[in-house]
Amino acid sequence: MDIALVVSDVDGTLVTDDKRLTPAAIAAVRRLGTAGIGFTLASSRPPVGLRSLAEALDLRLPLGAFNGSTVCTPDLRPISERLIPEAVARAAATRLDAAGIDVWVFADGAWNLRNPQAPYTDLERRTLQTEPHVVPDLSALLGRAAKIVGVSRDHAGLARLEEALAAELDGRAAVHCSQPYYLDVTPPGIDKGSFVSDLGRQLGIPRERIATLGDAANDVALFRESGLSIAMGNAAPAVQRAASAVTADNNEDGFARAINRFVFGDT
Repeated sequence: MDIALVVSDVDGTLVTDDKRLTPAAIAAVRRLGTAGIGFTLASSRPPVGLRSLAEALDLRLPLGAFNGSTVCTPDLRPISERLIPEAVARAAATRLDAAGIDVWVFADGAWNLRNPQAPYTDLERRTLQTEPHVVPDLSALLGRAAKIVGVSRDHAGLARLEEALAAELDGRAAVHCSQPYYLDVTPPGIDKGSFVSDLGRQLGIPRERIATLGDAANDVALFRESGLSIAMGNAAPAVQRAASAVTADNNEDGFARAINRFVFGDT
């Protein structure tokens, strides 16, 4: 396929489970650049969580953070930002609190939480390479929230809550589990797919010349806006069915294998 732009998810796709960029992944991105093929990221991470990747991969195109609702340059200068409507943010936070779920609020460029020792905070520190802003009360931030995250070790319970919360918010916010332990609430009407379609229009690249890679339910929107969609081997069956191709998992250099096989045609 005559691919001109590749857009990849990050966690579970580009990086390994321990959040590493492998030498093969770095080499695959460099190969794209040498061939004149654009490459960028669409992730549920905040902008600060994309900084080290942008630097390591020498990225030049805009990045889609918070599932595409915040767009920034590779040096994190803001291009556009959408926030969750305050009433919706308060409803989501109240629902998560009622379920006994730890709540994080990403607002004012910071990762805000109440308990710095709660589950998965160490993982998020390693992922974002930053410390959280600890506050006793998150309510003052809910009028400026770019993303709210419910965090739990009860993966099955979080999956059930995902379905219930999406129904309760009724299209007033996007609700997706970006990882089995993270339930993300982001602004309505925009997702990774809209980020890709907007970027394609800006660059003059038609949908059929765009390739996307992902592993989670929120990546299906990516797939819909590309001519070549590649699901990771670690993706759920429903996500794999939504893609046009499947590669190896993220701990077996599935990203690099996908670029080399499906974009460049290596056998």
